[in-house]
Amino acid sequence: MTKPSLDILLCAPRGFCAGVVRAIDAVEKALQVHGAPVYVRHEIVHNKYVVENLKRKGAVFVRELDEVPDGDAPVIFSAHGVPKSVPEAALARRLFAIDATCPLVTKVHREAQVHYKRGRHIILIGHAGHPEVVGTMGQLPEGATTLIETVDDIARLQPADESNLAFVTQTTLSVDDTQDVVDALKARFPDIVGPHKEDICYATTNRQGAVKRVAPLVDAMIVVGSPNSSNSQRLREVAEREGCPVVRLILRADDIDWSLFGDIRRLGITAGASAPEVLVEEIIDAFAERYEVSVESVSTADESVFFPLPRELREQAAE
Repeated sequence: MTKPSLDILLCAPRGFCAGVVRAIDAVEKALQVHGAPVYVRHEIVHNKYVVENLKRKGAVFVRELDEVPDGDAPVIFSAHGVPKSVPEAALARRLFAIDATCPLVTKVHREAQVHYKRGRHIILIGHAGHPEVVGTMGQLPEGATTLIETVDDIARLQPADESNLAFVTQTTLSVDDTQDVVDALKARFPDIVGPHKEDICYATTNRQGAVKRVAPLVDAMIVVGSPNSSNSQRLREVAEREGCPVVRLILRADDIDWSLFGDIRRLGITAGASAPEVLVEEIIDAFAERYEVSVESVSTADESVFFPLPRELREQAAE
């Protein structure tokens, strides 16, 4: 049988960002230097494929530090960041801790700390329960930060001093939704202080920009990523908002529901910042078994950002 033709538009940029590359490299470098096991608090990044691959190499993922035995084995903190109490607990137990927090998340932590020292109450725009939000709120004493998720939450804010507020944001939010919340915050609290440079990271912004370009041009869109990945979920939402009739977030080719893609002629594919390119290729190969595919890259930004390994691993490499 003759296979139907299918044009695949590949969003660029897509997939791994500099912070994810740094975090994964930190685990692999620690395994290379120290051997297995290397302990990792929470998922190093939100991608099951990546986590399982590191497990096979000797990484042990734990929920909390009390699961890490005493000894010399390294314990690595994930790219999402951790509350201050976590490295303090590691220091108290004399664990060899390696902080793989994305530098752009660390930037938000420092902003919040500066605002607090200047006596401001901090409004954090983010998703409740996300590890990055837990880590950012955990930089300051309880009560110093108020979390909001939507414009509707702003009406319920009752700050003690409306003239002495600041806001920071989770780095992986929807650019458009966050701007709506920021605009509403500024409308209600004209004196509120924001970051000098927006907190949503370059990778989130760039990947959403590429989806905005491609989504209106295709019959269906696949976002490669894990369901618990915030930036991947935001890519799905952006594609839906741009009018793409079929949008699915999937981890890999086995998850494709082929009944949704029967008569499409153009397919868009992107990948969240923690999804490896091998999974994108796997999905393209799966479509190539059923369609005569042509692949075109649609680029909206060039990325050259690089973050060095955490200081602890750089020092060991120098030694």
